[in-house]
Amino acid sequence: MSDHPGNSDTPDPLDSFEEMIEAETDRDPDLAVIEAGSRTLRTQGGPPQADVPARPADPEVDKALREVEADLATRWGETKLEPSVSRIAALMDVLGEPQRSYPSIHITGTNGKTSTARMIEALLGAFELRTGRYTSPHVQSITERISLDGAPISAERFIETYQDIKPYVEMVDGQQEYRLSFFEVLTGMAYAAFADAPVDVAVVEVGMGGSWDATNVIDGDVAVVTPIDLDHTDRLGETHAEIATEKSGVIKQDATVILAQQPVDAAQVLLKKAVEVDATVAREGLEFGVVARQVAVGGQLLTLRGLGGEYPEVYLPLHGGHQAHNAAVALAAVEAFFGVGAQRAEPLDLDTVRKAFAAVSSPGRLEVVRRSPTVVLDAAHNPAGAAATAEAVREAFDFTRLIGVVGASGDKNVRGLLEAFEPIFAEVVVTQNSSHRAMDSDELAAIAVEVFGEERVQVEPRLPDALEAAITLAEEEGEFAGGGVLVTGSVITVGEARLLLGKG
Repeated sequence: MSDHPGNSDTPDPLDSFEEMIEAETDRDPDLAVIEAGSRTLRTQGGPPQADVPARPADPEVDKALREVEADLATRWGETKLEPSVSRIAALMDVLGEPQRSYPSIHITGTNGKTSTARMIEALLGAFELRTGRYTSPHVQSITERISLDGAPISAERFIETYQDIKPYVEMVDGQQEYRLSFFEVLTGMAYAAFADAPVDVAVVEVGMGGSWDATNVIDGDVAVVTPIDLDHTDRLGETHAEIATEKSGVIKQDATVILAQQPVDAAQVLLKKAVEVDATVAREGLEFGVVARQVAVGGQLLTLRGLGGEYPEVYLPLHGGHQAHNAAVALAAVEAFFGVGAQRAEPLDLDTVRKAFAAVSSPGRLEVVRRSPTVVLDAAHNPAGAAATAEAVREAFDFTRLIGVVGASGDKNVRGLLEAFEPIFAEVVVTQNSSHRAMDSDELAAIAVEVFGEERVQVEPRLPDALEAAITLAEEEGEFAGGGVLVTGSVITVGEARLLLGKG
């Protein structure tokens, strides 16, 4: 049930798996990470670019891009934070406040932010608006984080944007207690690139939290809060309410707030903040939502209720109920941006909405990258995300024997993640990615043995070996049986597996 219609004649790029698995990669592990993403068709001429661009073909451009990546890597990484927007605000000031030159939709939450952002981008583009999208982290190229018209900016443009703002970055560095971080510089680049384009609307995903996130120097006309759960508890708080308090910082005066379904205590915090700033609220399950959904070839067929009415027979080429809910949130956000439910009563054009959703794809979100046996990648990295993925696998795939490949970060709730996957994994191969944040494979194995039992756990410290071992186990079902492999546990693990398996 996982092939998109019309793909049956496409050559399998993974025939030479053994050769690919031995190939060396030279990515910086801190930059080589993945988040749920998608591709949308450009509305302003020309074929769509690839979701995940390869390294530049021109050696000089590739060298220049590597120099920029090396410069950025000297700064604080995305896991080292100082809770303040003072540095990014100073950068915006010397750049002339580029983020004020276009309206924006600001997205926070725990899970589903990037998928929702890309759906919003697809809808806006289908209505012939020029979009800028800023999301994190990236699949295989840092340039993916900044998109124009539904496609990552070129390496040349990325380099040019960095060089343009570098003198101002250095100026701010000299005035602050701490230098601008990796994420703050990228945020400045995105806002500058959007102003230079120029875009009609920016779709911006927070990096972490909300109030003190570097993206929060914009005043989003629409604030979107995807489902909140327990993640980054050491930085954001240990309860849903505490995390919601931090994330509510994206809700600005007189904005429209689109709330996905939330835990009760989180919803109370978010609604209180909306009242304080006189924001208008639309809640999933009340003002909008998913009316009906059914499994379809390569995805699902939805009926969505938006702020302006129902949208039937919307094909979404993504698996899982969680993606249907992301679609409902994205639709409501775009309706709110266009004033549906406020300035205008009629819904958006149904054919345009259908066209937009049908164009969405999502690397790293239940993405099938190999056949015989089927290998699926999913970037779930916390218990809530893992539970959603496990349910989607049950619904969309007919595996009779599923082997898990899990490589997790040490700062995550690994036991909760493994417990969510235990019912669907016949066996699990534990491994580790190349990031310094990766949990040691032996430490991960000790937890896995407690969850799965010793006989169901295999340890392969190297990811290429783990992939090969899992595929071998899945092949024991026979060529025409239902064996499969799910690679998961970390955005970095999935990104590196995607490269090893010949994608990008």
